[in-house]
Amino acid sequence: MSKKRTIVVVEDEDAIRRGIADALTIAGYQVLEAADGVSGLAEARRADVDLVLLDLLLPGMNGFEVLSELRLTHASLPVIILTARGSEDDRVRGLHGGADDYVVKPFSARELLARVEAVLRRSPERPKPIVRISAGDSTVDCARREVRHGESSPIALSEMEAEILQRLAAHAGRCVSREELLSSVWGLRDGTVETRAIDMHITRLRQKLARGSADRAKEWIVTVRGEGYMLGPEVHVAVEDVAEEGAA
Repeated sequence: MSKKRTIVVVEDEDAIRRGIADALTIAGYQVLEAADGVSGLAEARRADVDLVLLDLLLPGMNGFEVLSELRLTHASLPVIILTARGSEDDRVRGLHGGADDYVVKPFSARELLARVEAVLRRSPERPKPIVRISAGDSTVDCARREVRHGESSPIALSEMEAEILQRLAAHAGRCVSREELLSSVWGLRDGTVETRAIDMHITRLRQKLARGSADRAKEWIVTVRGEGYMLGPEVHVAVEDVAEEGAA
């Protein structure tokens, strides 16, 4: 049996949200719930999400704002807008903003499930999770968030350090700007955190990856002057090889 797909339901009306979540659960999906735009954006940015069902009239951030922010970091994540606002202008705005489909309330569970299945079928496969990053005799276990040098004891990485390294690994071969890291790792793009915060985390990350040698660290993370950072050319990235359960 294949792994369940995960869907985030962002809806502020409890009864509607629970009804949608129940229908999706019965249909075999894993469901995450959020009652406002801010928490909905955070849930949608989790690594294991396959699709987002997004209401427009939300407290904190409205659905259009959530969609705009989500597209900065998850350009291909499928999003279906759910709303009572069925005007042509709203539909066009949502679709132009990057939504994959638009369902007007009230809708039946059968219609919603059909839309979900259709969007998932035509959406590109989600990239496989990165499980291991290595260079020489040093290896980072992404699940455990720790680096091990040879047979030495593992060194723990903070959540931010691990996410920065995985972001660089996901885009190996190109520079990732400080602003992109702020947006993807911190979820910020309004200047409330200075880019120097990224540099400080990179410095600490390099120290843990270096085994005490600054030259060693350069093999892991390369600074692109005036632009940002990229993974070193000799660093190897291994992704999850998901075998179907029950296979012979």
